[in-house]
Amino acid sequence: MGDRICRKVAWRLLPLLVACYFLSFLDRVNVSYASLTMNADLGLSATAYGLGAGIFFIGYLLFEVPSNILLKRFGPRVWIARIMISWGIISSCMALVQGETSFYVLRFLLGFAEAGFFPGIVYYLSVWFPAAWRGRIIGSFLVALPLSSILGAPLSTFLMGMDHLGLAGWQWLFILEGLPTILMGAVVLLVLPNKPDDARWLADEEKAWLNGTLEREDRAATETSHASIAQALTVPKIWVMAFIYMGIVVGLYGFTFWVPQITKSLGGLSTTQAILITVVPNLLAAGVLVAWGRRSDLSGERIRNLAMPALVGGTLFMASGQMASRPLLSYVLFCAGFLAAFAAFPVFWTVPMAVLRGSAAAAGIALINSVGNLGGFLGPYMIGAVKDRTGDYGMGIVAVGAFVALSGVLTLLLARLSPDTGRALRQAALSGAAPSERAG
Repeated sequence: MGDRICRKVAWRLLPLLVACYFLSFLDRVNVSYASLTMNADLGLSATAYGLGAGIFFIGYLLFEVPSNILLKRFGPRVWIARIMISWGIISSCMALVQGETSFYVLRFLLGFAEAGFFPGIVYYLSVWFPAAWRGRIIGSFLVALPLSSILGAPLSTFLMGMDHLGLAGWQWLFILEGLPTILMGAVVLLVLPNKPDDARWLADEEKAWLNGTLEREDRAATETSHASIAQALTVPKIWVMAFIYMGIVVGLYGFTFWVPQITKSLGGLSTTQAILITVVPNLLAAGVLVAWGRRSDLSGERIRNLAMPALVGGTLFMASGQMASRPLLSYVLFCAGFLAAFAAFPVFWTVPMAVLRGSAAAAGIALINSVGNLGGFLGPYMIGAVKDRTGDYGMGIVAVGAFVALSGVLTLLLARLSPDTGRALRQAALSGAAPSERAG
């Protein structure tokens, strides 16, 4: 019965949530496509572009925890809709950028507006799905990330070719990719249920099963479940999780914001070709996310399934940076490092969802995401700053790899230094699984 209910909930909620996150990531990273002509039009250096791309996450950091607390107060439906409408407006306003200062200001405001969206969704999923389903559910949700590049690349290629009404292609890109987000925010406001009891498409016995299962998991969670919001923000393990996440995010955004330009630097490629080639690693990443999240669920093992891809991804990134004299090999290793590090994403979010419950969950998840997303500032900025100083991307990619590998090391230390976290993860991963899945 439990599997049938979870599948039903997934088919009802995930298409809408994936579409929302698709637009979120598209509006966040379309600057990487715009940069292929925008940087020259505005006279932006590699350092200035990297700083502007990353400063998004400073605004994100400042409003992340307050945003998730407000989400718990106003409800996911209203607050997620507010987030989407405000960031869609600001994303469209990126077409008004005139130079470094306006670039920095609008990127900062975009992060400020979007703050709370991703951790809000993670928290939202935790009130709908038992722990044994969360790896595959988060993996399926995160498919929106590579999907935004798979579909966003040809769309951005088309928009970059527009030159009408005195606006450059990159300006049309920002305008026309921001407007759907505003419309989707209105859809969320109309149709998204806050919790199982609000879902008209669930029968009473289905609601009872979900509520009962989640309540039992709440009681079985670690002591952090019953901490106040203020106490949750002072728990050392939450900060360790935040730094684990930061290292993974350094790899994700270091790759995402620079891969179009690194692809073009291989030589002989047009802007259109450089954008379209980025589809390949992102297409592979979609499969990796779902497969690795499901693997983690079926095995019930979170720590190894988180540490392994981080260590492998970090090693491949560092190897890529050392191969700057062999551009094609360096590029292949760069993409392979991204795929390995990306596999850690769905598994990572099962950890705070298992050990943070109740009043601590919204603030704790937001803190982890906000501190972790500083990696979104560090990754792009490090690569851009090193490129301006040395003339190539090599040592910047090595630095990115070191952060990703450190995430793997911290994961192993977390399990060793906090045995209760390891126990909670094992119990949560198996508590809601079907017998056939536990045997697998």
